[in-house]
Amino acid sequence: MNTTIIKNHNDRVKPEDTVFFLGDFCFKNSSGGKKGEGTTNTAEDYLKQLNGRFVFIKGNHDNNNSLHTCIDAVNITLGGHEMYLVHRPEDFHEGYKINLVGHVHNAWKIKQVGKSTLINVGTDVWNFHPITINEILKYYHTWKSGVIK
Repeated sequence: MNTTIIKNHNDRVKPEDTVFFLGDFCFKNSSGGKKGEGTTNTAEDYLKQLNGRFVFIKGNHDNNNSLHTCIDAVNITLGGHEMYLVHRPEDFHEGYKINLVGHVHNAWKIKQVGKSTLINVGTDVWNFHPITINEILKYYHTWKSGVIK
């Protein structure tokens, strides 16, 4: 799995690209943890293999993985859209029309919550590839127009 995700990432991401990673970068098993769950690799072991300049948003598994990120959420403006980026969907910000989230794996790709649209940017729902901002906005506009249900 890790080999595939690294290859897919590097096929799309150039060394100079900025990557917003919405939590749970890697899951390191701790001493006494569940057998077969997680890895002994550090975040740095993976970062050496990946293209891009990363901005890490803290996920629920990032306390134990050597990443040491302290960013809980970020707001950005790209393509004329203000977006809120956060790990858990339940922490979305209702003041933004677009919230990019992770955490839910393949539970859903996009959904409306009040006036906010939540878009799951986890690789699980994008064929294990990172998704570009242009792809996100195209999907969002297509979904808003009713073409995608």
